[in-house]
Amino acid sequence: MKLRKVSAAAATALVLALTATACGGDDGDSNGSGSGGGDKIKIGIKYDQPGLGLKEPDGSFSGFDVDVATYVAKELGYEPDQIQWVETKSADRENALARGDVKMIAATYSITDERKAKVDFAGPYLLAHQDLLVKADSDIKEGTDLNGKKLCSVTGSTSAQNVKNEIAPKAQLQELGGYSECIAGLQSGALDAVTTDDAILAGFAAQDQYKGQFKLTGLKLSNENYGIGVKKGDTETLNKINDALEKMVSDGAWDKAVTDNFGPANYKSEKAPKIGQIVQ
Repeated sequence: MKLRKVSAAAATALVLALTATACGGDDGDSNGSGSGGGDKIKIGIKYDQPGLGLKEPDGSFSGFDVDVATYVAKELGYEPDQIQWVETKSADRENALARGDVKMIAATYSITDERKAKVDFAGPYLLAHQDLLVKADSDIKEGTDLNGKKLCSVTGSTSAQNVKNEIAPKAQLQELGGYSECIAGLQSGALDAVTTDDAILAGFAAQDQYKGQFKLTGLKLSNENYGIGVKKGDTETLNKINDALEKMVSDGAWDKAVTDNFGPANYKSEKAPKIGQIVQ
């Protein structure tokens, strides 16, 4: 009889323990609608852009966008280990925010009127420009120098078409599957120049295997205002992100992130843009 009483007490204790575990085991809102604590926050980035958003072989993440997003998340109440990085391809960025797949997106996301109709943007946090990447000893200095030269960009990009149509109609346009292929062609001498945003080009040029081999021409063929996208109407998060970006600039963390990620490419970045100031 005594044994039966002990077993009943143990069973009762077990039920109570399981109940407590079930109540206390929730990680919180994984989309980041909470204010930190035990929650996690999902942030959309690129996985394949060195210097901006790159998934390293060991599973870690690096780049300017990653550093900016990490700083912002900290100001929102999330430690680095509470961030879940989500690969967000260009074509799916608006949908990812609308579906609630991520709380914010920092992925070379240029602010445009068309996009602003679908999402809200904090920032801008970087002013980039379309530029040319060439070999360090190249004699290409102006856009017109590309006439007769082999110019590369990715398939479907408007960057190379802009150069060919407006600046160098005799350029030999090569469209490849990714910028890494263009950079490899530039390194081998099969190509003469690669074009896209200067921040993207600087990120590739800053990689260890390319250090000192390339240079940016500094042509500033367009203005690209990078912003952090949030779901349309999420004014509370938008304002918090803008406050965080202003603090990142004022305390020097923004300048450090630029140097850490683009310094080896001698990237001459613009000064940190003012919040809400879009350069046309």
